[in-house]
Amino acid sequence: MSTLIGRKPVLEAINSGEEIEQVYLLYGQKGNIIDAIKVASKKRGIKCNQIPLEKFRTIIQNGNAQGVAAIKPAYKFHSIDEIISDAKSSTAPLILVLDSIQDTHNVGAILRTAECSGVNGVIVTKHNSAPINATVVKTSAGATEHLRIAQVNNLANTIDELKENGFWIIGSSLLNAKPFAEVDYNIPVALIVGNEEKGIRKLTADKCDYLVKIPMTGKLQSLNVSVATGILLFEILRQRNQD
Repeated sequence: MSTLIGRKPVLEAINSGEEIEQVYLLYGQKGNIIDAIKVASKKRGIKCNQIPLEKFRTIIQNGNAQGVAAIKPAYKFHSIDEIISDAKSSTAPLILVLDSIQDTHNVGAILRTAECSGVNGVIVTKHNSAPINATVVKTSAGATEHLRIAQVNNLANTIDELKENGFWIIGSSLLNAKPFAEVDYNIPVALIVGNEEKGIRKLTADKCDYLVKIPMTGKLQSLNVSVATGILLFEILRQRNQD
């Protein structure tokens, strides 16, 4: 069981057909999204109850839940085969790989950007990585309900499988990398971004076909990983949308 919080994430989950057991609304909540949650819940036969603050606090400890919470089963990951198959059916295959990203807000922001930029699927590492929890779902603004996400134990083996299926592996790195705009992304791409402090692991970097970096002109030489991921994903999208 897991708890989903926030008005938009809950509405997205209901409308996308996700399995939800119960929706709770804090007494006094009003607005168009609240009305839409009530209508969507009724349409799908999901119980939607208004409850007092005391009870709401026993369900969710997060003070920024916007007066809305939903109870759903624990997140169900997709398989690697599903991710690859779905991507290969696209005219422009694009898979995003998160290598040991630990901050839930970063993961949520990255997933939101991934959904907006047309990523076919996301692969996350199991160890030393943030869980797909209520904070991730809320920060993603509901993107988790529209993305296929797989979790893997051994990223090196997963990279080998991606290569066998025709994907070019492109890693974001500050070391031994070329400027990101110099790479032609009109190929099946698996983009790897790494840990907030250490970046992608050496073994991961060694398996990449290309390593790319975002040139810096300021005194700081690194960007937040969610920002960097957005820049890279939308460069891929820009190139692919050129006439």
